[in-house]
Amino acid sequence: MPATMRGVTLTRHGGPEALAWREDIPVPRPGPGEVLLRVRAAGVNNTDINTREGWYAAEVTGATGETDAGVEVGGWSGALRFPLIQGGDLCGEVVAQGPGVTAPALGARVTCPINIPRPTDENPVAFVALGSEIDGAFAEYCLMRADDLHDISGAPLSDVEVAAMPCAFGTALGLLDRAGVKAGQEVLITGASGNVGLAAVQLAARMGARVTGIAAPSKAETVREDGATEVIARDASLPENRFHAVIDLVGGPAFASLIGALRPGGHYAVAGAIAGPMVTADLRRIYLRDITLHGCTFQSPEVFARLMEMLRAGRLRPRIAATYPLHEIARAQADFQTKVHAGKLVLLPPEVEE
Repeated sequence: MPATMRGVTLTRHGGPEALAWREDIPVPRPGPGEVLLRVRAAGVNNTDINTREGWYAAEVTGATGETDAGVEVGGWSGALRFPLIQGGDLCGEVVAQGPGVTAPALGARVTCPINIPRPTDENPVAFVALGSEIDGAFAEYCLMRADDLHDISGAPLSDVEVAAMPCAFGTALGLLDRAGVKAGQEVLITGASGNVGLAAVQLAARMGARVTGIAAPSKAETVREDGATEVIARDASLPENRFHAVIDLVGGPAFASLIGALRPGGHYAVAGAIAGPMVTADLRRIYLRDITLHGCTFQSPEVFARLMEMLRAGRLRPRIAATYPLHEIARAQADFQTKVHAGKLVLLPPEVEE
């Protein structure tokens, strides 16, 4: 293994200027129970941008990361360690094993969830986020615990497609699982043209649900192609008392109307707040109609294992909008934030790019 590698480090919270391209990052050596991966591809996600901006701190009050003066912001679990290698969507190849590791084998192609479970007695939904609490995939090599990885060597997907799966499809399947979605149900999905939204549309349709997506008219056909029966414009009124489940990736001012769109006994599952984290609703519309609310970040190992079974069988295929060299991460994230693309943006490390 080389002594140094190329990659992108996050030097502090802030805008794209907080990202630094380096060619002298030490290559980590695997210890007991660990493996070293050569990164083959890394997806672009909202979560990496949010982490860069410090948006996940409880003190953040707005959709753009505003905090009170003097408040320290951080990642999922508080203050981050800088410099940090971000990148929560990983497709890698095992190139070195630490003592005691026999699997995954050398040469295996692997991936893992972005939120890696670390439950405790005090916190049964604890996790560490790849690219937040531990270094991630925005470099040529990535150090991982062997037992956190899933061997997908035989999957009929490209490295780029594999790197598009963990965050989008993992989050989507977690939402649908928590909401108890099953065949014959009516499901409403906000942000349906985004990466998690499209994954939720595809998965819910595969489960036999009747899917309605909320998306811009320009992206409605894409949402239908992935399995939606109906697409509602973002500014349109929603039907009342219709859906068994709402899968919300947007939050913001529409929260109350989403609650109203649920039929009595329905389930609201949320894993995003791109329209704003502060919401209002009439509590009577929740408790008098027995609505269940699910906050969905932790994902059980069993849920991600189900996703990997579908991936290996080739039953799922993400949309890929574009690929970028890793050193052009700022351009890739800027393009991602325009919301113009319907499909995943993926970064390629130098060796792959060359």
